[in-house]
Amino acid sequence: MNALVINCSPVRNGATAEIVRIAAEQLSVQYQTKTICIDDYRFSFCKGCRRCHETAECVQQDDIPMILREMDAADVILCAAPSYWADIPGHFKAFIDRCTPWCNTHTPHAKIKSGKRGYVIALRTGPGMHECEQIIRTIEHFYGHLEIACCGGLGLTGIEYKPQVTPRKDDIIAFCEKI
Repeated sequence: MNALVINCSPVRNGATAEIVRIAAEQLSVQYQTKTICIDDYRFSFCKGCRRCHETAECVQQDDIPMILREMDAADVILCAAPSYWADIPGHFKAFIDRCTPWCNTHTPHAKIKSGKRGYVIALRTGPGMHECEQIIRTIEHFYGHLEIACCGGLGLTGIEYKPQVTPRKDDIIAFCEKI
């Protein structure tokens, strides 16, 4: 079985990347695991033309299908996202918007294979969980429209920089052991 861990941050080597590294290492115990960073792909914003509602394809030609192929190959998908103004980073939101051709919000729509399980790890700098809960809801909503079963989320507060992840490593490992 395959797991895909997505760094939903535009920062390739920060706290979110460290969480992705720990999660991927733990998931590798039972899955063939691959990690990707959303910032390694180039794509434009959705233009709102709704052509995909008629054709199940986007008119823009870029890296979005590459990411969806990675998701299609996975049995388990774990998105790790930091809080940017109380929700997911803009680059990841632009990706979600561009996934409309694969979402079950209209017919016809493209599809990824069924039977996938989705998980979320959200992190934020401040002490309250409300922003982490919002991030988890956003990604679970996205999973739902791709018909990925939403199976759990973990919120981590008080994390801004990579060294602040170390004290939470056991929480990340415990979460991943349940996947």
